[in-house]
Amino acid sequence: MLRIPRTGWVYRNVAKPESVSDHMYRMAMMALVTEDKSLNKDRCIRLALVHDMAECIVGDIAPADNISKEEKHRREEEYENQSTAEAKFVKQLDQCEMILQAFEYEELENTPGRLQDFYNSTAGKFVHPEILQLVSLINTERNKKIAATSQPHS
Repeated sequence: MLRIPRTGWVYRNVAKPESVSDHMYRMAMMALVTEDKSLNKDRCIRLALVHDMAECIVGDIAPADNISKEEKHRREEEYENQSTAEAKFVKQLDQCEMILQAFEYEELENTPGRLQDFYNSTAGKFVHPEILQLVSLINTERNKKIAATSQPHS
């Protein structure tokens, strides 16, 4: 996972795309700092750390963190089925992290607006207040960058 690049970025010809493990680690850090007391933070972190394993490992799941294969599958199913508040939160974190990463790539490449399709794919999918707030901040900053590049230079 450390060396497996995220496919969406590869398809968009992003230089040095994040790896699957980069993505899962940042999601875990985002889960760690949530202030929502109604969520089991530990469960959110664990879901963030395993949510993409099914997509990148063929055959048996490699041993990690002393978690059984059955437990990893249970967590993956919880995430995919969106059966808990934590799974729903982590799914939104996944999409939020994606647009945060898109924003960072546009910044690094000085190409505001180039990765719009990633933003379009998340439209209307955020409901958690903390995530809505972060998405609003990302969009505000991004829109400033887009507006600045579309202004005629004097």
